[in-house]
Amino acid sequence: MKTRLLALLMVSAFVLSACGGAPAPAQPPSAQPSKEEPIQPTRAQPQAGQPVEITFMMWGAPEEQQVWQAVVDDFTKANPDIKVNVEVSDWDSYWAKLNTLVAGGTPPDVFAMDAPLYLDWQSRGALLNLQPYIDSNPGFLDNFFPQTLEAYKLPEGYFGLPRDFQTIVLFYNKDMFDAAGMAYPTADWTYDDLRAAAKALTKDTNGDGKIDQFGFWTDVWDMELFWSEAIWAYGGEIISADHTKTLIGEPNARKAWEFIDSLFKDGSIPAPATSGEYGDDLFQSKSAAMTTIGHWAVPGYVSAGFKFGVAPMPKGPSGRATSVNSAGFVLSAKGQHPDQSWKFVQFALSEAGQKRLAELGFAIPVLKDVANSDAYLKQPGDLDQQVFLDALEYSHMKPVFRGYEEWAAAVGDGLAPVFDGEAELGPTLDNVVTQADEILANNQ
Repeated sequence: MKTRLLALLMVSAFVLSACGGAPAPAQPPSAQPSKEEPIQPTRAQPQAGQPVEITFMMWGAPEEQQVWQAVVDDFTKANPDIKVNVEVSDWDSYWAKLNTLVAGGTPPDVFAMDAPLYLDWQSRGALLNLQPYIDSNPGFLDNFFPQTLEAYKLPEGYFGLPRDFQTIVLFYNKDMFDAAGMAYPTADWTYDDLRAAAKALTKDTNGDGKIDQFGFWTDVWDMELFWSEAIWAYGGEIISADHTKTLIGEPNARKAWEFIDSLFKDGSIPAPATSGEYGDDLFQSKSAAMTTIGHWAVPGYVSAGFKFGVAPMPKGPSGRATSVNSAGFVLSAKGQHPDQSWKFVQFALSEAGQKRLAELGFAIPVLKDVANSDAYLKQPGDLDQQVFLDALEYSHMKPVFRGYEEWAAAVGDGLAPVFDGEAELGPTLDNVVTQADEILANNQ
């Protein structure tokens, strides 16, 4: 399920999200073959009596290495003729290393993919088409949540598959709500309720003339954590279906931006330029009473030692909306052991593999049976895990299109002066849309 602040969060916790300068460019080098020149995998033959070695690369926190090693150990017991070497790096290091390996013609056999970047890699011929393997396993995709597959499905087939997914929900600090004598957020909340509560919970608790408890905080640089949800809830859209036009400046979308801008004007959320004074994640540092984020943040919030709960995203004029995003598996088109690589992915996406991954606590399993089992729903603590699953009912796929990284930077960087109080929303948004459309045109 992948931004400047979001990247920092993913380094300390999970994905994509996906889920904190901007992440290292995730596009493969331009030297990669085009879609019109597909690469045929080179099938290396192992030496007699020696296991085939494959490499799996991913981004994540150090503790993820332990869980993935457990997955590998389970896989190896069933497949002693295949050895899987797992490499886990932080977000920035991961993409830098991956780009270097791909450019040098020595890519990992299997590697993690942030769904919005999928088309940039696939369109350059860097990924192996998995459709033949899927076709040879009838019913393989039947147990997947269909919303998680949408990002990876292409006319030619699947060149990747979701490993886990994220939905964005509203987190709230129970201690702060209790201290203010306020009722917790509910499924009936609207964005107006969110704004009113955020104003009421913004306080100078020590009387030094400076706000030290904000009512709300989230990352507004990338769309995933808040502004895409707001735009959909206000009846707007992000991008046209053919990926040729940016729609965040259309009338309904502008209403969502005006709402977001009002939170900054209220002082209920700190300006992007100053929020770093309170930590990378203001909710985790106990400087904000509410936030909107994905499941990847849960382990960090638990370790911070305060009481928190989750509620559905608020309703807008057009209803409730959230985003669904995933981290996925892809196989290199130049991998020497595609059959063994697929076998590993197949295991990681089996019930046994998905139950192991649920132990991480960072994300939600893509298999319906596992997500609806105790392995996910009965994790330690009293957090209502069902809220994240129920969010699929009102979810929209985080857009996947070529040039995503550059487009996201144009929007995030372009609107930052508005939220810092240095520019007006209307004309700034007009300029951002123009720049964003130019990027789309250059990536057709």
